Amino acid sequence: MEYCLETNGLCKRYRGFKALDGLSMHVPKGAIYGFIGKNGAGKTTLIRLICGLQEPTGGSYTLYGEKNADKGIFAVRRRMGAVVETPSIYLDMTAEENIVQQYRILGIPSMDGISELLALVGLAHTGNKKAKNFSLGMRQRLGIAIALCGSPDFLVLDEPVNGLDPQGIVEMRELILKLNREKQITVLISSHILDELSKLATCYGFIDRGRLVKEISASELEAECRKCKRVTVSDTKPLCRVMDEMDIEYSIISDTEADIYSQISVTKLAMALAEENCEIISMSERGDSLEKYYINLVGGDDNE
Repeated sequence: MEYCLETNGLCKRYRGFKALDGLSMHVPKGAIYGFIGKNGAGKTTLIRLICGLQEPTGGSYTLYGEKNADKGIFAVRRRMGAVVETPSIYLDMTAEENIVQQYRILGIPSMDGISELLALVGLAHTGNKKAKNFSLGMRQRLGIAIALCGSPDFLVLDEPVNGLDPQGIVEMRELILKLNREKQITVLISSHILDELSKLATCYGFIDRGRLVKEISASELEAECRKCKRVTVSDTKPLCRVMDEMDIEYSIISDTEADIYSQISVTKLAMALAEENCEIISMSERGDSLEKYYINLVGGDDNE
């Protein structure tokens, strides 16, 4: 698998505090990577390091095959756009003026494409309206537009939906999906709104106290969190026969417990089991959300 970002034992110390402690992670090319952790777990520190805003105190990272200590890292970093913590925008400028300013900073000679970029993020009709009069969602989208100047193929977003109203969250989600699917931009998202992240991410990295606890794909996570009915019966042997006859998907947990994944008629199942002299003792819904999975993984104190 090709990765646009890999870290190997990455460390960052601030005096006696370890913000990152041997972090090793892998962001596949073309993915939407959900980066999840508690307050102070090291998410923003990692983002600052890969953006070149700070230097690591140990370990290394690689962007598109270039290590952070190589001279080529500066050129490769131009393939990356980022919105770190809050959008870096000029409040007394219009959206277009902000983009023009970023073009100048990047040394882009032609102003072609600015109107298309503003249309892409939904700010084409803001005209002479100053950014200070924008809603929070509009400012976030302008921040992404600025990050997209120079046509990067790797976008890093630090809490992109933080503080947005429901409509703003939907607009941000649609924009991120559009950038990923239509523009083939790899996206790394740090977010504490896990329900929203679950609608976007194709893979996840869970960080705790500066270490990566687990990396998992969305399909693997869905399998682990899969909703089912946990049934307790007097004996699972006749249960197996009945569910095989009814073409029901299931897995056996013990001599008396099984998980049923298919939609079933409880009445029909109970009647069929009664003919096999098998009694249903209890039945309950099971299946974790991303939030519950995360809490079970790293603990529930001070969660974002």
